[in-house]
Amino acid sequence: MAYQNLQEFVTRLDRDHELRRIAIPVDVDLEIAEITDRVSKSGGPALLFEKPRSRKDKADYQIPLLINSLGTKKRVEAALGVDNLEDVARRIQNLLELKPPGGLLDKVRMLPQLAELSSFFPKSVKDGPAKEIIERENLSLFSLPIMKCWPQDGGRFITLPMVITRSPRTGRRNVGCYRMQVFDERTTAMHWQIHKGGAEHFRWLDRQGIGRRMDVAVALGADPATMLSAIFPLPEDVDEFMFAGFLRKSAVELVKCETIDLEVPANAEIVLEGYADLDDLRTEGPFGDHTGYYSLPDKFPAFHLTCITRRKNPIFVSTIVGPPPMEDYWMGHAVERIFLPLMRAQLPELVEMHMPAEGVFHNLMIVAIRKSYPGHARKVMNAIWGLPGAMFTKCLVVVDHDVDVHNPREIVWKVLNHIDPERDIQFMLGPVDQLEHASRLPNFGSKMGVDATRKWRDEGFARPWPDEIRMDAETKKRVNEMWKALAL
Repeated sequence: MAYQNLQEFVTRLDRDHELRRIAIPVDVDLEIAEITDRVSKSGGPALLFEKPRSRKDKADYQIPLLINSLGTKKRVEAALGVDNLEDVARRIQNLLELKPPGGLLDKVRMLPQLAELSSFFPKSVKDGPAKEIIERENLSLFSLPIMKCWPQDGGRFITLPMVITRSPRTGRRNVGCYRMQVFDERTTAMHWQIHKGGAEHFRWLDRQGIGRRMDVAVALGADPATMLSAIFPLPEDVDEFMFAGFLRKSAVELVKCETIDLEVPANAEIVLEGYADLDDLRTEGPFGDHTGYYSLPDKFPAFHLTCITRRKNPIFVSTIVGPPPMEDYWMGHAVERIFLPLMRAQLPELVEMHMPAEGVFHNLMIVAIRKSYPGHARKVMNAIWGLPGAMFTKCLVVVDHDVDVHNPREIVWKVLNHIDPERDIQFMLGPVDQLEHASRLPNFGSKMGVDATRKWRDEGFARPWPDEIRMDAETKKRVNEMWKALAL
């Protein structure tokens, strides 16, 4: 059964000894971040700070703070209700293999699958726990235990929101995870990177000249599959809440907001309603980012709060990013494993892929392919750079199908043995991640592809390619038989 809300997931983590409750007061300014950084890097538990406080503001918060809830592979799998992330990948693979039914018998056979698919679509309801408390007057974000994560951060940041907007062009909903720096009690930044869905909605509105404000709802905390859906790089026409329904095998219930024309998860912990203003661009940052470096100050639209709705006893969910590995690596790992079938659907030659933690998602991707023709590795590089979810990949390494992309030693050994740098390294200009600080210009720079496959005569390689050194099977068998006697 799917978790109905975040609190059910917390109960599960508690039961499985995957949660540590922190009963002593801990400061939201830096202290919680330092504790979480140490715990996350050691593969430790989720943390529920029951008495967050602020010495600076002389505040004792009544709302507990949950962090590192998705900080291991095991917890991500528990969040999605699976024993292995590959189970989700297989479900996606099965969907991709669905074919239009031919005769009547085929149509009858498909009815159960079609019925299951229809059950994933979001369902509107009249009310929900997210509306237990409705605040329209005297609004204040200062009642929430919002963290300052790193010493040079520009302020406190909401780090794990589900930001909900609707395209003014198509009417389609978008749900994204964009950090929000708190400016005052009723205003934050909205960190819409230029390539994100919410930013495109904003740009379209600007081009049409039909208004200067856009409704925005921010859900803080929900069942974990719904929260994860906000970070997945879905195609533009796929509703994140529908995909969350697919992940949890149960429709996400949505309830209308009080002051804006949007819907939010009915089981959310806290909801911020408001609008972003084209005429109100403010300096946001610095922010200690997932690259392990501070992202520098830049201009982003302000989010203005018009209403807060929440549960009677909510949990405030947060995360911290910084030098890897941290909690966000495991979220990215889920993206890697779950979306591999979608990549294979477009690139059938793709055998396996891996994005190491140190590559901070966009800096390094290693893919193994079944090479079939000269220049095949180059074709794969260009195809991957053309995919929305992989367009920012700075370094892309292509290896043969028999290379273990998850084994760093094998990768370094094989790649360095297989390349002639001048021949096998390809450079390309194009869009880069907005957080990329080394590029020549913001949002525009170069990428590198490395063809580390074995080279063929048809690719101009006239020399013989040597065999790898491997012991023969008979000798290995004889040594296995004497190994115990050797007492080694």
